Amino acid sequence: MAGKVVKGDLDSRIFNFINMSLLLIFTFIIIIPIWNVLVSSFSSGRSLAEGGFVFWPQEFSMENYRAVFRDETIWQAFFISVAKTVIGAGTHVLFCAMVAYAYSKQNLRGRKLYSALGIITLFFSGGMIPTYLLIKSLGLLNSFWVYIIPALFSFFDVIILMNFFRNVPKSLEDSAKIDGAGDWRIFWSIYLPLSKPALATIALFNGVGQWNDFITTKLYVTDQALYPLQMKIYEIIVQSQTNTMQNIGGSVVIETTARGVQLATIVITTLPIILIYPLLQRHFISGMMLGAVKE
Repeated sequence: MAGKVVKGDLDSRIFNFINMSLLLIFTFIIIIPIWNVLVSSFSSGRSLAEGGFVFWPQEFSMENYRAVFRDETIWQAFFISVAKTVIGAGTHVLFCAMVAYAYSKQNLRGRKLYSALGIITLFFSGGMIPTYLLIKSLGLLNSFWVYIIPALFSFFDVIILMNFFRNVPKSLEDSAKIDGAGDWRIFWSIYLPLSKPALATIALFNGVGQWNDFITTKLYVTDQALYPLQMKIYEIIVQSQTNTMQNIGGSVVIETTARGVQLATIVITTLPIILIYPLLQRHFISGMMLGAVKE
């Protein structure tokens, strides 16, 4: 018996060692490229021209970031990106949650028909040209709301929230109805608070999509005042040349290469998401119904 215990303990240690070794390898595979991008963005154009992996900047320089922020319209683009990300993610989550709440009710009339229509949207779309004509007919061209209204609904997110709502104890809803609460009060006071992990996950994924999206601007927006940060970054990279880059004012930025500007823009656009993610992470691991009625 003792020999079996010792053998089992040895197998467990071997497994933990191999598991931790693999996790460390994968961690380094992820961290090293990110570190290289971050460090290279602070390197001068001369050191970047030499090529190769950069573990630490040989010539520290802020010219790459100055080249990006020298364009005064970059702050307007940053505001547009933040606004469309916050408003877009918030309205998307709220709209999908309302639809999912209705779908979670077995007594919803036409529920099978609505589900079939929603499933079709997961596999088929109208195409680029019909979508453009629809956006134009709705008067959303060159409008801030082109970032918000078309992105309100996602049947995939509705399915996730619908299954989450079905796990809410029926006794909570029954007790609320006894106290005179209607569907709106039950939705706001019971279902949404108990569904924070699902809501936070969908908000994070949709927010990242909104923040990184520039194809919507490319297709539907020509007014530069409505350009988000991603579109301005795209313009800056296009304007950059191999060895030097000229900013909007026409002055030459010394020792700034196209690669350096690209690396700086990657850091600028990624940093907000990295800062926001830890704020939402706690909802992923939190209990769904702490203190609720158990059935």
